[in-house]
Amino acid sequence: MPPREISKLLFTTVYPLYVQKAERKNRTKEEVDTIICWLTGYSREQLRHHAAVNIDFQHFFDQAPAIHPNSSHIKGVVCGVRVEDIQDAITQKIRYLDKLIDELAKGRSMDKILRQ
Repeated sequence: MPPREISKLLFTTVYPLYVQKAERKNRTKEEVDTIICWLTGYSREQLRHHAAVNIDFQHFFDQAPAIHPNSSHIKGVVCGVRVEDIQDAITQKIRYLDKLIDELAKGRSMDKILRQ
C-alpha cells in the first residue's frame, strides 16, 4: 500500500483488528494497549478516546505526545518491507506498530517487545 494511502486508514478500524489478532494468540487487549501507549506516549484514557472516534493514522501519530525514543530499535519485516528502511515517517510509525503487534502475537515477552 502506498505511504499516503496507509496513513489514511482509520485507527478506529484497525485497532480492533490488533486486539483480535492478539486475543487469537492468547494475548490480551491490555497488552495491545500497553504497546500502543509505549510507542506513542498516549495515556490509556487518550487511547480509549482515539479508539472511539474516527481518526486516521496520520492524525493519530501527528497528535501522539511522544514517540518512544527506543522505537528506532524496532527492526524486522512487515508486509515484505524492512521497517527500519521505510523513508516516510508516518508509514514507518504505522509499520512499527504492526511489527510490535506481530511480536506480541508470536509470543514474545513484553520486556522484549518494549525494548527494555
